[in-house]
Amino acid sequence: MQQQRIGFVGMGLMGVPMSQRLLAAGYHLTVWNRNPDKTVALAEAGAQVAASLAELVAVSDVVMLCVTDTAAVEAVVFAADGIAASGRSGQVLIDFSSIEPAATRQMAERLETACGMRWVDAPVSGGVAGAEQGTLAIMAGGDEALIDTLRPLLAPLSQRVTRMGPVGAGQVTKICNQMLVSCNVLVMAEVMALAEKSGVDAAQIPAALKGGFADSVPLQLTGPRMAERDFDPVKWHVKTLLKDLDMANDLARIMKSAIPMAGLGAELMRLHASQGNAEKDPCTLVTMYTEKQG
Repeated sequence: MQQQRIGFVGMGLMGVPMSQRLLAAGYHLTVWNRNPDKTVALAEAGAQVAASLAELVAVSDVVMLCVTDTAAVEAVVFAADGIAASGRSGQVLIDFSSIEPAATRQMAERLETACGMRWVDAPVSGGVAGAEQGTLAIMAGGDEALIDTLRPLLAPLSQRVTRMGPVGAGQVTKICNQMLVSCNVLVMAEVMALAEKSGVDAAQIPAALKGGFADSVPLQLTGPRMAERDFDPVKWHVKTLLKDLDMANDLARIMKSAIPMAGLGAELMRLHASQGNAEKDPCTLVTMYTEKQG
């Protein structure tokens, strides 16, 4: 049994398999979620379920978050009954969420001032499959020595932890990651539709391109689902890619850096989301070009 006590907040598509990996590695794990129904599977696997954030913080050395967006992180940390109200010096908060870099820096400073907890932003890439297999890529922002002490804890979750710089640098890197992922999946939808309309078996595109310069993990995972119209189960959300592309454009405006591809990508993703697809898997993007819209 590992000695560090872990608290995990956020039992979503990523939080559940990540928590299961920590349990399998022998860590003492306490979980909390706004909807307690989502903690049932973890309780059955041996996790303790906290009745409140205060209870989770009280029994944890490291608190991990994986929630939807910047507002959700701020609410969990700084609400009247949030993490900051119960935190103490010596504890560490690791945020796996994908949120705004500037807000991350501000919240990290605010948290340490409020209770002495230190913040590491550690957004992940690899999707649900990576979370299940423990092969996530983690891009971390924070004190280098602190991150080094956390590497054994992060090992069951990841194939690699890369420190990108001070607090906030991990979130900048995740935005860059999501620009590449989102533009990739958007053009993938165009490719699949064009192949079909040209009489090519689109289901063979991923296999045909495997190992070439056009290959990618999203192509191998999402391409076949686009070709087969295999939209369930949802492995990731259109609304998540839209949120990340909007953050990319906000950051680009602040930094005065042109990102025309990601700008167009955000509007295409917004169009698809507005047609009832926000909660759906991005493999549904192919329907923008192949099915008649209502």
